[in-house]
Amino acid sequence: MTYRVCFVCTGNICRSPMAESVFRARVAEAGLADLVAVDSAGTGGWHEGEPADPRTISVLEENGYGSEHTARQFLPSWFNRLDLVIALDTGHLRALRRLAPTEEDARKIRLLRSFDPAAGDDLDVPDPYYGGRDGFEECLEMVEAASTGLLAAVQEELEGRAA
Repeated sequence: MTYRVCFVCTGNICRSPMAESVFRARVAEAGLADLVAVDSAGTGGWHEGEPADPRTISVLEENGYGSEHTARQFLPSWFNRLDLVIALDTGHLRALRRLAPTEEDARKIRLLRSFDPAAGDDLDVPDPYYGGRDGFEECLEMVEAASTGLLAAVQEELEGRAA
């Protein structure tokens, strides 16, 4: 049975597609591509149908990641098919918890940086949209750092299913 992870930010054109791309690469590197499905969405539908922000695409490509993406809005009905919903900041976390139909669904929601022990108490990935390219590079660094711990958590879940 496929383990499903969805990353969520505001418009699904900067942070969440970046996290999706990085985590998909980590999953593939770990040999888990057949067991783990990775996608992303936004809390709003402002950019539905659009590609990722050009700055997101260039930062991903320059660092060896894929950049195919089409923005979409997260729907509450998705909770029943997802194992883990990863919020990129506390605003997304609150929005997703409001959307969760059940307590069980709400327990599926986690902040991305909670998987990075070096993050400390600052668990938000800042929105780079209104800034310069350096914000996108910083976003990538945060996503990469958290992806290691997230992958370990997903591997543990997969091992628990096999037992």
